[in-house]
Amino acid sequence: MNIFRTGLLLAAMTGLFLAIGFLLGGQTGMLLALVFAIGTNFFAYWNSGKMVLRMHNARQVDSQSSPAYYGLIERLANQADLPMPKVFIIDEDQPNAFATGRNPEHAAVAATTGLLATLSREELAGVMAHELAHVKNRDTLTMTITATIAGAISMLANFAMFFGGRGRDNPLGLIGTLAMMILAPMAAMLVQMAISRTREYSADRGGAEICGNPMWLASALEKIADGGDVHENETAEQNPGTAHMFIINPLSGNRLDNLFTTHPNTQNRIAELEKLADEWNIRIPKNNWSPTGPRGT
Repeated sequence: MNIFRTGLLLAAMTGLFLAIGFLLGGQTGMLLALVFAIGTNFFAYWNSGKMVLRMHNARQVDSQSSPAYYGLIERLANQADLPMPKVFIIDEDQPNAFATGRNPEHAAVAATTGLLATLSREELAGVMAHELAHVKNRDTLTMTITATIAGAISMLANFAMFFGGRGRDNPLGLIGTLAMMILAPMAAMLVQMAISRTREYSADRGGAEICGNPMWLASALEKIADGGDVHENETAEQNPGTAHMFIINPLSGNRLDNLFTTHPNTQNRIAELEKLADEWNIRIPKNNWSPTGPRGT
């Protein structure tokens, strides 16, 4: 159901993009929009992963520079039957993590120093298993394409005043063009966020299957949410278009579960993980659960 819903949302995003091109320039405008969409997606397919990692000043580590963290990813990737991804650390106090890459063979996972310092080994396994589930489900490519089309829609809307409002093929007129400038980016943002929320629930379940215990991720989500309220991620605030990639929204003041969030409400996610634990007969009272183990550094 999640895959079907994601496909529908991606189709809606693409349809919106082509519709804007048609409204601005008729069939010619739609064709130009299609060519532009293909070009931007081609660029994003090959370069987006490196761009995001560079944007957040991520540094690559290996078994020598970070043996505990790297070794954990290695074991989880093996459990998930995935190729070993590149492993990165972001020097950032806010506990968070994300995955990127165009496919499992070219994937990368990144965790902040705040995450590594805050979580137990079991909790860290839950978080990184979640990120590997994104890789396995190819969500990294889906979200890259979604973000690229959303950005292209915003660009088209900005160009509308210069080209669309006076074009002979534009049926909207000046007022309609102004309305589209405002509404089109909002619609694209809503679809992008809906896709992101759908994929998060799926990755939560997939991550639990990889690491073997839904409660590890449930406990980690509580700690990460608390840490996100305390530590502001300045890089993420400057680049809000990457917020959907993180396991929990890195932006300040955005914790409600509604149309305007990139992530489901944390408590709703924890509740789903607790249901999953019950299904698997993993009965650990939440209030008494306190995993122990060395922290990944």
